[in-house]
Amino acid sequence: MEASRRGWVSWSSGKDAAFALGVVGASLDVVGLLTTVDAGSGRVPVHGVAHELVRAQARALGLPLHVVELPWPCPNEVYEARTGEALARARRDGVARLVFGDLHLRDVRDYRERSLSGSGVVPLFPLWGRPTAALATEMVQRGLRAVVTSVDPAQAPGELAGRWFDARFLADLPPGIDPCGERGEFHTFVVDGPGFAHAVDVEVGAPVERDGFVVAELSRR
Repeated sequence: MEASRRGWVSWSSGKDAAFALGVVGASLDVVGLLTTVDAGSGRVPVHGVAHELVRAQARALGLPLHVVELPWPCPNEVYEARTGEALARARRDGVARLVFGDLHLRDVRDYRERSLSGSGVVPLFPLWGRPTAALATEMVQRGLRAVVTSVDPAQAPGELAGRWFDARFLADLPPGIDPCGERGEFHTFVVDGPGFAHAVDVEVGAPVERDGFVVAELSRR
C-alpha cells in the first residue's frame, strides 16, 4: 500500500477510538496507535486507565503503541511540543494520516486540525457528524465491548461508573445524556471488538471519587 495511506489512530483506550479504527480499516493501512500518558500516575488522562491496560489493548490489536508521556498539569506548549515530536517520528516512518474518534465537538476538531497543520500528517474523522444514538447502538450490535471507567457526576449519575456499555446501559441513560458521552459525561475502556485477536480480561473495581470524577478502577485478571 502506498505510504500516504499509512496511518496511526489517536488512541484514548475508549469506544470511539476503537470504532473509528474499525471503520477506517478497509481504506487505511493502520500501523500504530498514539496515546498520551500522565508521567506521574502512569494513567491515560481523563479515562483514568493504567498504561499497562492500554498496552494490553495494543497487543490484542496487533499494533505498536506509541506513547507520549506528559506532566500533570500539562501546559499546552508542552503538550504540543511532545505530540509534535511523535508526529515527526510518524512522518519518518511514512505515516501521513492520524485518525480521531471525535463525533460533534467543533472546537475540538478545529484544535486538532490546527495542531496538525504543516506537520505532513492529515487528520481523519471517520465518525464525524453521525447521530450518536444510532452510533452507540451500532457499536454494541457490532460486538464492541467496553466498560465505563469514569463519570463526570456534574453531568451524569456517578453509579454509571463500572457498568458495561451495552444495550441495557443505553436504555438506562437519563434524558439529556449523550449516548456516546460526547460532552464528557462518561468515558470507556474497550476490552473486545472488531480487530481484537482476543479480549482484554479485566476486573472492574468498586467506583471511587478521584479528581472530581467517579472512577471504576480496572485491573488485569
